[in-house]
Amino acid sequence: MSFNSKYHIDVDFEVPKKLQWYYAPAFFGFWLVLYLSLVNTQMNHMPRPLTRSDEASHPNSFIAQRAEDTLIELTRIGPRVVGSMANEESAVEFLRAEVAKVESEMSDLLEIEVDVQQASGAYMHWEMVNMYQGIQNVVVKLSEKNSTNENYLLINSHYDSVPGSPGAGDDGSMVVTMLEVMRVIAKSGDPLAHPIVFLFNGAEENPLQASHAFITQHKWAKNCKALINLDSAGSGGREILFQSGPNHPWLMNYYRNVPHPFANTLAEELFQAGYIPSDTDFRIFRDYGGVPGLDMAYIFNGYVYHTKYDRINAFPRASFQHTGDNVLSLARALANAPELDDTAAHSEGHNIFYDFLGWFMIFYTETTSIIVNVVVTLLALLGVGISIYFMSLRSGCSWKGVLLRFSISIAIQFVSLILAIGLALLVALFMDGVDRSMSWFTSSWTIFGLYLAPIVFGLSILPALYLEKTKRDPLGLGFRIQLFMHSHCICLIVIMLTLTGLSIRSAYLIMLCILFDIVALIVNLVTKWHRKAYLFAIAVTVCQILPFVFFTYLCTVALVTLMPMQGRSGSSTNPDMVIAALVWLFSLMFAGFIAPLIMFFRKTRTIVLCFLGITILFIIIAVTNAGFPYKEKTSPQRYSLIHAHRRLHNADGSTRIDESGLYIYPQDRRFGIAKDNIAAIGEAHQVSDFCDEEMFCGMPLYNHRWNKARQYSMWIETSESPEIPTEYPMLVLQDSSELETSAQRRFNFTLAGPSHMGIFINVKNDARILNWSFNDTLIRQQAEPPYMVYFSYGLDDSPLEFTIDVEKTTSTFDTPTLEIGIGGHWVTQDITAIEKLSSYINRFPSYAYIQGWVGTYETWYF
Repeated sequence: MSFNSKYHIDVDFEVPKKLQWYYAPAFFGFWLVLYLSLVNTQMNHMPRPLTRSDEASHPNSFIAQRAEDTLIELTRIGPRVVGSMANEESAVEFLRAEVAKVESEMSDLLEIEVDVQQASGAYMHWEMVNMYQGIQNVVVKLSEKNSTNENYLLINSHYDSVPGSPGAGDDGSMVVTMLEVMRVIAKSGDPLAHPIVFLFNGAEENPLQASHAFITQHKWAKNCKALINLDSAGSGGREILFQSGPNHPWLMNYYRNVPHPFANTLAEELFQAGYIPSDTDFRIFRDYGGVPGLDMAYIFNGYVYHTKYDRINAFPRASFQHTGDNVLSLARALANAPELDDTAAHSEGHNIFYDFLGWFMIFYTETTSIIVNVVVTLLALLGVGISIYFMSLRSGCSWKGVLLRFSISIAIQFVSLILAIGLALLVALFMDGVDRSMSWFTSSWTIFGLYLAPIVFGLSILPALYLEKTKRDPLGLGFRIQLFMHSHCICLIVIMLTLTGLSIRSAYLIMLCILFDIVALIVNLVTKWHRKAYLFAIAVTVCQILPFVFFTYLCTVALVTLMPMQGRSGSSTNPDMVIAALVWLFSLMFAGFIAPLIMFFRKTRTIVLCFLGITILFIIIAVTNAGFPYKEKTSPQRYSLIHAHRRLHNADGSTRIDESGLYIYPQDRRFGIAKDNIAAIGEAHQVSDFCDEEMFCGMPLYNHRWNKARQYSMWIETSESPEIPTEYPMLVLQDSSELETSAQRRFNFTLAGPSHMGIFINVKNDARILNWSFNDTLIRQQAEPPYMVYFSYGLDDSPLEFTIDVEKTTSTFDTPTLEIGIGGHWVTQDITAIEKLSSYINRFPSYAYIQGWVGTYETWYF
């Protein structure tokens, strides 16, 4: 063929006729069917749960029904809040009884030692001192008889729960999993080169106090050389490995052999960057004990997490089998791992790890990842260069002409990426601006129209318009579409190298995109299909199947994890922005090389505009009642509420504020949706309005996270006082004594009150705190006052004694020196038995879940 142009050269490139537009739905349908038939099914694929009737034929296997039956008994105890009889006595007795059952069936080759630890201590958590007294751990060591090995494997979960929650998923499910794993290993008599310490910790929700008590004080702590941490941010599904090591890649050698792998470096980096509003004991073991390990948790169905709906009926039996099989496999392997004898010798840096649909694991070190990323970059640039050379050779265009077109394509592709994220963020801003954010919270399918559709439109419209304007270009349509694919490859290379330079290990995701594009390019160059547009397109489509499946799988996992979390991530940020950015990021990977194939269809611009139409349609749906985000029991809206009495004293002992009210802490962006219900209770004031006048706003803040959320929290004064079940917290100044000079003085206090209290400390009249009996990190770091101390106790309810050393250089101690506030929180009470509190909770919409209790706040000057 020949082109009638200034190039006028005979070439053998096939100029394709565009496919009819009505083939486009089949093209999109292919990818949809692929997603539904493979990704969606594998997301929910679970092993068959074994029942007690299977035990005879599977004597060394995890029995899911046993774990389920044990969880039923555990949750019958009710909410297990630190300081409650349920947590400190009933749960401990339950665990000791279950361990005794294991011991009665145990092989003669093994032995069990049980220790119930009671400990007190303190450490820094967030920006507050986290202090505990008399909290408990039930610790069980399983070992071979007469074992002399002093290097142990630690397996941890927690049996306490948040106020008002039965804690079936978090973390009762993992507690009973550990019990069943212990039973199977103990009964089988399998060799244990290293003893296994099963730590059932009784104060994780406080937060993370019991793990700190174990790793800093227990007699077996120094022997623990590796960790399996089991927690939950959901209820059921597949547990994900989301933290590994750190710096101990050998652990993944054992994890990759589990029956049902589910792990990803991206989850680890998102968690460690603080994008997940949770924390686990893994951090305590890592930071205070230097124990490397594996951190695993449930992440699906996070809607019921930390609510009264976290019940056994929301937890599928198959999840026990999935997790039990994996933990049992890991426990057996790590308890016999030679690396435990000298873990320091195997410290080699961070891992990159990920599974493929739960079928198998891939992992390698960070150093290997950097090398791979660089090699793939060089191969991609070489492949693109060769492709451009053949384009100039076969098309009749000079290489300069092809390079010019390539440069234009790169510019258009770059702008398209910006346009795609811009449109998605614009939708997110609009939805938030009209107070319709989180419309996907219950109806996740709306994400397709709200965010994926505008992203596909943004990625495609500019290339479509450009190709339409240049349809008489001597460079054939197939080659020009290839240039857009090469342009996307160049953009991804820039992103990958940037992420690699920032030591972001998730750059491997971009590397995989580029790698499969290179594979398609090599196939096309070797077969010479790059000359024949439709054969080229077929090769690209086939080579994109694996990355499409993998990246849509990861995208789905990320969405089902993060969507429920937006319901407890606070009101300060627009959650739709998070979802929009996430969908855009994954769209670059699973759709970036597929979108250009749309250009092979006739009426390309109309096809692309359909995605814009879909976006508009879904926005209309989302702003109607069809987009209402909440649903009772399955996806509720969350609030925390304290019916509190606050009393603030002046320096002369008189009272300046004495009132009762409701402290309301909305946990998501759509708190305005219940404004009429809240207004019916009384006039609401932003808590932040009080912060300039009072230390920590003069409110009974539960922890420092509440302090950060004060701008969106509310205080409603009420005429009714809360029904406080015991005496108010009592702070007593026992004495004050001079230190080295008359400008320095020690204040000795005692504090008695409920099991959870906040201690708020400020200085007055140029005073400076020299030291105190709390954890001294804030003092050493010379942090600016005021300070917050979170204090809780378990069995030991004796008064807390503490001292504060103060220096005054410009005034005397005749003027106020310290302002101390005490917040009391009766979180162990059954709120249904507190009539006034229940009446306020019942005024909220039926779709709202209220975590409530009664409290007090009182301040004094000293």
